[in-house]
Amino acid sequence: MEILVCIKQVPGTSEVEVDEKTGVLKRDGIDSKLNPYDLYAIETALKMKEEKGAKVNVITMGPPQAAEIIQEAFMMGADNGALLTDRKFAGADVLATAYTLSQGVKKMGNIDLIICGKQTTDGDTAQVGPEMAEFLGIPHVANVRRIVELKEESIVVEMDMPNTIEVADVKFPCLITVEKGIFQPRLPSFKLKMATKDKEIPFYSMNDFEDQNEKNYGLNGSPTQVLKIFPPEANTDHEMWEGTGEDLADRLLTKLKELKFV
Repeated sequence: MEILVCIKQVPGTSEVEVDEKTGVLKRDGIDSKLNPYDLYAIETALKMKEEKGAKVNVITMGPPQAAEIIQEAFMMGADNGALLTDRKFAGADVLATAYTLSQGVKKMGNIDLIICGKQTTDGDTAQVGPEMAEFLGIPHVANVRRIVELKEESIVVEMDMPNTIEVADVKFPCLITVEKGIFQPRLPSFKLKMATKDKEIPFYSMNDFEDQNEKNYGLNGSPTQVLKIFPPEANTDHEMWEGTGEDLADRLLTKLKELKFV
């Protein structure tokens, strides 16, 4: 069984700058980390590896430095990884990102199951996974909170929907996005770090894909454009109150009404 986990390197700080011309984050020179939601996707794949002997691959799109998170995935137990990197991919919206990743998936060969985290902490759209599946023409389910059963030709999952809990039996190949808390992610292993420190990570550019039309990637392939994006203003104002519980409760309610929170 071949499993592919989609991961992403996101800013490790809220102190980021925005390119005024393109409206995208300036990622060069800032601290980065593996998207926290992707840790649950990796752990889900590793549980399946332990249960069924599956092979776990990871894929990401980004600048060359994004290879760092692939190495982190190796330290957790992933078997192989690939990085999609090309200046032509820069500035991609969710649609262009999903399309690029779908091209990368095809490059990875026959994959039975694709696992994505629920969303990323920099975009928070939760759209890339389902859009990838649509480009690949495979079934997909989102908001998976539990793996019920891993069968020979399908996977049975439990989905956390707004008002109900639904169970679906999805045939391979397919894609799922998993909720935070589906499993507790394991810590990276120093032993695996040493064993995989020289492991090769292939880099793929647009020229390695079936579709080499530049209009389908990056800003050129993005039908949506960010008009304006800016970091929130930090508000450090605070007040210290003293008094009885009853007095403080009344004062807090009055303050909340003044601020129009209630």
